[in-house]
Amino acid sequence: MKFFSLIIPLIFLATFLFAVFKKVRVYDSFTEGVKGAIPLVMSVFPYIAAVMMLTKLFEVSGLEAKLVQLLAPLLRGLGIPEEIARLVLIKPLSGNGSTAVLSDILARYGADSYAARCACVAYGSSETVFYIGCLLYTSPSPRDRRLSRMPSSA
Repeated sequence: MKFFSLIIPLIFLATFLFAVFKKVRVYDSFTEGVKGAIPLVMSVFPYIAAVMMLTKLFEVSGLEAKLVQLLAPLLRGLGIPEEIARLVLIKPLSGNGSTAVLSDILARYGADSYAARCACVAYGSSETVFYIGCLLYTSPSPRDRRLSRMPSSA
């Protein structure tokens, strides 16, 4: 276990030593990379903040509980445990929220239970749609050669 806690620091050290060996100015390269990250963070932040606030509002308003109640009979009819209804609702909205719901299901019903296995399949086979949408719509277009990070096909 102690070896695994050293993997990330060893990767950083190996990268640093490789850069020094190649005579790369490490600090200058690092600050140049940070300069490029700041505009990206500033363009994506409002969208991520909106998704986080709307997800919390969805939970505290009681709408989530009502939808879980409505969805439970439908899931039961499909053979899906109603215990994962909350996970099915929250996963497209929030990655962290769905991780917390999955942890709760695993703790409550046990990792080997049918509900936990179904929850793991639902968690692993879906994506946080709104987060990915935020990233896609705030990224530079591949058609804009000046801002694109995609290689040119010509």
